[in-house]
Amino acid sequence: MSEAAALPPGEHPARGADPHLAHHFSSLERQVDASRLGMWLFLCTEVLLFAGLFTGYAVYRYSFPIAFAASARTSEIWAGTLNTVVLITSSLTVALAIHFVRTGRQRAAVVCLLITLAFALTFLGIKAIEYTAHFHEHQLPGRYYRFEGVRLPGASMYWALYFLMTGLHGLHVLIGMSVLGVIAWRTSRGYYTPHYYVGIELAGLYWHLVDLIWIFLFPLLYLI
Repeated sequence: MSEAAALPPGEHPARGADPHLAHHFSSLERQVDASRLGMWLFLCTEVLLFAGLFTGYAVYRYSFPIAFAASARTSEIWAGTLNTVVLITSSLTVALAIHFVRTGRQRAAVVCLLITLAFALTFLGIKAIEYTAHFHEHQLPGRYYRFEGVRLPGASMYWALYFLMTGLHGLHVLIGMSVLGVIAWRTSRGYYTPHYYVGIELAGLYWHLVDLIWIFLFPLLYLI
């Protein structure tokens, strides 16, 4: 009896041979291609989301240029700069983790992923320090704005956009940490190998997008 005849009806031999292959794909190559396409489509929706926020920022900055410039000068530029360095470095450690999995060095990949999570926690910690200072100075959106350093029309709108964009970005950081945590656990269990590593690759793409968004937020909210 052939191998195909020994399998249950409707099951392809390749599906029984590879535990990574889902039942609705004919081959692992097609599954990987579909996963990558799905992630790129998802990333496009994320870009559209933040593009809308950037457009809103541009409109209000054009309407209140003096207030936005004055408010940006009161932001914690040291914190924004440090967080930029932290996130850029975390992109490097994610890229190294992908490289180590592709070369069969799972333990080194797990270490890089854990370092990435530590960088993410550092980013959120610095952002928490910033938020605490802004709340203490009453640099808040709308009618809660009572900062005496800048009393100009449009100043409260700057802080509304500041908290909206950085808060949404912080939420993406938390989601990325959750994903990378699961990926690190799976890697430590030997799930990802040089033969199959698309999961860690897609998680790395998401994390790079989180970093890229911050690269735009940093100059908009701290430098310009």
